[in-house]
Amino acid sequence: MGGCNARRTKPIQEAEVWQLLELPKGKKSLDTRWIFRNKQDDCGVIVRNKARLVVRGFRQIERLDYTEVYAPVARLEAIRIFLAYASNMGFTVYQMDIKTAFLYGEVKEEIYVDQPPGFVDSKLPNHVYKLDKALYGLHQAPRAWYATLTDHLLKHGYKRGKIDQTLFTKRVKKDIILVQIYVDDIIFGSTSEELCKDFETVMTKKFEMSSLGEMTMFLGLQVRQNSSGILLHLGKYLTDMLEKFGYQDSKEAATPMAERPLLDSDPDGELVDQTHYRSMIESLMYLTASRPNILFSVCQCARYQANPKNSHLFAVKRIFRDLKGRPNLGLWYPKNPEFNLYSFTDSNYGGCEFDRKSTSAGCQFLGDRLISWQCKKQQTVSTSTAEAEYVAASACCSQVIWMQHQLLDYGLDYLNTAIYCDNDAAIQIAKNPVQHSKTKHIDIKIHFIRDCYERGLIHLAQVHTDNNVADLFTKPFGRARFDVLVGVLKMIRFED
Repeated sequence: MGGCNARRTKPIQEAEVWQLLELPKGKKSLDTRWIFRNKQDDCGVIVRNKARLVVRGFRQIERLDYTEVYAPVARLEAIRIFLAYASNMGFTVYQMDIKTAFLYGEVKEEIYVDQPPGFVDSKLPNHVYKLDKALYGLHQAPRAWYATLTDHLLKHGYKRGKIDQTLFTKRVKKDIILVQIYVDDIIFGSTSEELCKDFETVMTKKFEMSSLGEMTMFLGLQVRQNSSGILLHLGKYLTDMLEKFGYQDSKEAATPMAERPLLDSDPDGELVDQTHYRSMIESLMYLTASRPNILFSVCQCARYQANPKNSHLFAVKRIFRDLKGRPNLGLWYPKNPEFNLYSFTDSNYGGCEFDRKSTSAGCQFLGDRLISWQCKKQQTVSTSTAEAEYVAASACCSQVIWMQHQLLDYGLDYLNTAIYCDNDAAIQIAKNPVQHSKTKHIDIKIHFIRDCYERGLIHLAQVHTDNNVADLFTKPFGRARFDVLVGVLKMIRFED
């Protein structure tokens, strides 16, 4: 038992996290506890038993125990852009894990913690530890770790992204290395294997880390890399989810949602267990990170979480049955030189039966690679199809502008990005300010797209409704049309 305890506290002792002293008058100390868990790989096999000392940070008082706590976190869209760029350039993405990362972050505030359970000094039982570095559970721990990591990378010639501050780049002649940070998980890749080796050397100089080799799982997202491209999927998560809710042997459905009847509030319907319904929706929402084909159906069902009825539960069950029939489906990022940025936008005018608000939808591509997708009910009631389409196009434009700025850190400058819309009236409103008198009731912030058009950041192009991919996120379809749209999204079946 003594040997086990020594192993638990060894990382803390080596990092020189604290110093034992008497608690000053007027100060309070925070208590700690041990957290034990099993770490699994992407196949669900236990690879490590972890013991972590955690501060009960909920007892911290703002402005007394901490001030600034914000630490940037990578968006899922940023991870997809990273992988799309890797597939375009044809290099391998690697992954590393920093052991006890938060223990490297330097704490600026004066913080005291109790001696850990099972490790109380018998000679000084009433003393406490003064923290010089962060412990897990502290509000400021993520920010302190991020500052330490950033300083280390900047000292070694890496540049931090101007938009995504979790992205670091370094150029050596014609080669480039990209490093994406998500707390203590790091993925990196380069057009030169030497730059990857140099990066690992730089990291091992200051941090204790474990190299995980090629990237296979990140934030729960499973990744397969080969010479043809990169596949993203949530196969294991889906299998566990179907088993959790008892749908592993259910009958398969042709599509996630029936075309008729349309889902509504169903005021006379039979109430169902709200907790169970919300749990199912929560699980499905995470799954949309790699399964955009179910986004519209999940968003429709999510609208009725406050008062779910039996008809709503039946609709959710249909989504599960559709997933049962398509378990091995993922996003495919092919290895090819095409990498132009373009987008599709669409709207379902007055689609909500309750308040007649429209649904905005959009999706953004880099070549053949789907990067992001949106489906959201509009905040105001549109008075025409043109207005609904215009509002949706403005929301899509915001995402395109973000991606344009994000890609500047990759050295890619995309101006005059195409946004494809199937409504000519909405396109003319964006192009022609003379029509302002007819659209003065539209919120000023919606006219953001007109400003972007005049500055040459985007341009709107007409596309036939049959070729508008964003249509998938606005309404339910039959099997034939649904399969066509899913194919355009570059979603493919894969083998286990």
